[in-house]
Amino acid sequence: MLTIGQLARQAGVSAKAVRVYHAKGLLPEPERDASGYRRYDAQAVIDLARIVTLAKAGVPLARIPDVLRGSTGQIEQIDAELRDRIRQLEQRRVRLRHLDQPDRLCLPPEAVSFMERLRPIGLSERHEHAIRDGWILACALAPEISRAILASRSALLDDPEYVAVLRAYDEAIDWPPDDPRLEGVAEKAAALGRRMTLPSDLPDFRKVPHQVVELLTGHLDSPAWHRLDQLVAQRLSEAPNVTSGSGEAAVSGL
Repeated sequence: MLTIGQLARQAGVSAKAVRVYHAKGLLPEPERDASGYRRYDAQAVIDLARIVTLAKAGVPLARIPDVLRGSTGQIEQIDAELRDRIRQLEQRRVRLRHLDQPDRLCLPPEAVSFMERLRPIGLSERHEHAIRDGWILACALAPEISRAILASRSALLDDPEYVAVLRAYDEAIDWPPDDPRLEGVAEKAAALGRRMTLPSDLPDFRKVPHQVVELLTGHLDSPAWHRLDQLVAQRLSEAPNVTSGSGEAAVSGL
């Protein structure tokens, strides 16, 4: 006859675990000796070995009685749940590997691809981070619109005019907001905006709540860029039949 500590060692678990199995009705309580101590026989060793094996296999304690009774349906359901847990763990491993790559950690694949294509342009680190953070915000606040815009925006990376505007914004990032050169940058950006259109199947960007647009632009810490937003919006509002508007520019990360 074994004490609870001896039984636990035989199964490779703690005495506390054995008490938990008792409390949950998985392992029958044995008779106690004259001193009040539990004493376990060979059947207890067998029963505990089965319980520990199933627990280590990932079977929830509440399901173990059904499995011990040979319930095939329970086993299949537990197997499906374990496969789902494995998929979740694999996804966590992927996220862990990307902890040192903020783009991949927080952005959808389309935005990651955009950022990878953006780097050869040679923008400043501050500008690149602003664009990345802008897409993180955009994909979080307006995911459908952002994904649709990403496709057209990626195509623009082959457009010299778009690249020139990006570089102009980069150069202006530390200018004072009253710098007269901003007028020229705004004109170039507005000219680009006049020929930029949203996908035809996309909801009207103007219906995006104003608070969302403010969040998209509010993260920028460049007074010159805030002034450029105003100047570009003014020019686009004066142009007839412009469908892109300043809202799309807010998502661009310019």
